[in-house]
Amino acid sequence: MKKTLVALGFAAATMLPTMATADDYVIDTSGAHASINFKVPHLGYSFIKGRFNNFDGEFSYDPANLAASTVVVNIDTTSLDSNHAERDKHLRSGDFINASKFSTATFKSTSVEDNGEGSITINGDLTLHGKTNPISIAANFIGAGSDPWGGYRAGFEGTTRLELKDYDIAVMGPSSYVDLELHVEGIRK
Repeated sequence: MKKTLVALGFAAATMLPTMATADDYVIDTSGAHASINFKVPHLGYSFIKGRFNNFDGEFSYDPANLAASTVVVNIDTTSLDSNHAERDKHLRSGDFINASKFSTATFKSTSVEDNGEGSITINGDLTLHGKTNPISIAANFIGAGSDPWGGYRAGFEGTTRLELKDYDIAVMGPSSYVDLELHVEGIRK
């Protein structure tokens, strides 16, 4: 899930003015300028929202050569936070994501597609709960430019839906999926 955030950062970068070479960015998690959020149906009656508090990642992009761009995100699944301690224990348990056994989820991009008008699709492999599957992230560039501290930043957003059965994660009631919402702000290295 967190890996998708990195992918979003990469996608957004493709909307920046053309540059001669690829730039490398680190996702700004230390400044809390990035988030990996989730929304999962609860028994078909409502939704539970949450986030992963700990993740890191990097992206490299070259708007003149999108095929050479890359994204990698690592998510600490033990940091799952739905704002309810008892529920979080259950979601982290072997009944669901089994965070004690599978403490890291990883996203690695395999390709980036420019859909025009600021829309990008980031394809990659997500490893979660011991299973690796291809996913696609629908991403958009938010903006880029100099920050007040002398650095340069680029920001993106994206979404993807994961089918829980694809990762051998238990389904409760009719709830068979989780939607991820990603917000990424990268600081150029």
